[in-house]
Amino acid sequence: MDMQNKAKKLIEMIQTAPVEWKPLGEVASIGKGKQLNKSILREKDKYPVINGGINPSGYWHEYNNEAGTIVISQGGASAGFVNWMDIPFFAGAHAYTIKANEDKLLQRFAYYFLKMKQITFMQCQYGAGIPALAKSELQNLLIPIPPLETQQKIVKILDKFTEMEATLEAELALRKRQYQYYRDFLLDFDNQIGGGIADGYKGRLKDVVWKTLGEIAEYSKDRICSDKLNEHNYVGVDNLLQNREGKKLSGYVPSEGKMTEYIVNDILIGNIRPYLKKIWQADCTGGTNGDVLVIRVTDEKVNPKYLYQVLADDKFFAFNMKHAKGAKMPRGSKAAIMQYKIPIPPLPKQEKIVAILDKFDTLTHSISDGLPHEIALRRKQYEYYREQLLAFPKAA
Repeated sequence: MDMQNKAKKLIEMIQTAPVEWKPLGEVASIGKGKQLNKSILREKDKYPVINGGINPSGYWHEYNNEAGTIVISQGGASAGFVNWMDIPFFAGAHAYTIKANEDKLLQRFAYYFLKMKQITFMQCQYGAGIPALAKSELQNLLIPIPPLETQQKIVKILDKFTEMEATLEAELALRKRQYQYYRDFLLDFDNQIGGGIADGYKGRLKDVVWKTLGEIAEYSKDRICSDKLNEHNYVGVDNLLQNREGKKLSGYVPSEGKMTEYIVNDILIGNIRPYLKKIWQADCTGGTNGDVLVIRVTDEKVNPKYLYQVLADDKFFAFNMKHAKGAKMPRGSKAAIMQYKIPIPPLPKQEKIVAILDKFDTLTHSISDGLPHEIALRRKQYEYYREQLLAFPKAA
């Protein structure tokens, strides 16, 4: 019997299964971490320090909690975030730790229920300055306590869904590393660890010419009326995603005036904090503002998709940061960017490079065809069954 059928049978069973509802504080100990001054934390050490954020705030040589502990952020913008720690760690002063009384409540079952309540916890934040989650919100939370055997079955199914998603996440991470390797390999015409793959000979390619970006492309001078823009085709710097992840729908669309127009194959680059590596190649016509650069190829001997791959490389973003102005919010220099040197092999070789890198790009970034799409489907499947498997009826 496959996992979905097992889940469906269990969902039917829990509708009539015996269950008690108890305050979490009666069936689990709710502790709080210990303050560690941020100035003494290290970038690398044995154990992560978990505080009020989603990610570790640093690392330390000691731990104060074992693996298998549930952590809930107590303070900060992420107050209420629920995490499962599968390694020993140091809990900071802005972290709650949850340890179930496993005679009645399995730790992993408690984690899945609390994770389902994460949005509720975040909505319970209080405080005008630094948001916080009150301990009483956790202590008084009613949690279902079915028989341990039922808890075990639910945990087994949800663990399986979690494992399937984790496998896809690991595959995605591997493919991204491969993508980076092949981009470096294929675009390194300077040092010849790559580039020459097309011909298979060592030494710098004789048919590669180097030109500045300004010699082969220009910034868009065209304008588009705001009434032609919507959440899909308006691109501000905030809805460009970091680390070359493309873009998301815009939460803001201008209602008047004219904006910089982009067209299909234009390259949009976030010009604030270049180290965030925000870049997207347009697949439609739309508009943007002055915080986003719109680069349009003007040389017929340059494939726009090839140029995108060159500009998506780490070397370009390092160059952009080197010439950026401003300490807190560095902004790229439009003049300097146009001086960036671009290696230009013949069009057939550009097309070969694009064909290889486009496959990796689709696999690692596409929300309709690639691994991100599969991961999103698995996550929805997991969340659906988690909701159903933990929907125990409450006594009237």
